[in-house]
Amino acid sequence: MTATMPQSPVSASAQDYLEAIFRITTRNRVARSRDIAQALGVTKSSVTTALKQLSASGFVNYDRYSYVTLTNAGEKIGRSVEERHRFLATFLENVLGVDAACADQNACRIEHTLDEDVYARLTAFADYLEKHNITAESWLPERKTK
Repeated sequence: MTATMPQSPVSASAQDYLEAIFRITTRNRVARSRDIAQALGVTKSSVTTALKQLSASGFVNYDRYSYVTLTNAGEKIGRSVEERHRFLATFLENVLGVDAACADQNACRIEHTLDEDVYARLTAFADYLEKHNITAESWLPERKTK
């Protein structure tokens, strides 16, 4: 369950775009503006504005009316945010007993705000729980099986 992500000077919004592009390009090798807009629930014009900024910062390869790919730097951030998101959603669902949709929504918000030390401690705690087979079913009264 361990994942790490260095503190990033990249905004939460930019991280969301890089994460979405990472997910899309993992499946399709390239991303289109409309795919990104759909994944994030934003307009195509918002995507265009963000892609211009991400391109200027060296995180994506983008030309108007063409496919979008991540640079090495963009892929590194996108992968890290995705790993952090996956870890947090899994932790919220399996350890705290939060339903999957709620866990995913909260993971999306939390992934950008935890500093590295707190995140490292949380992953260490999750590793401890996993090693000792402690899940929501073992401690939450409403999840215990009879």
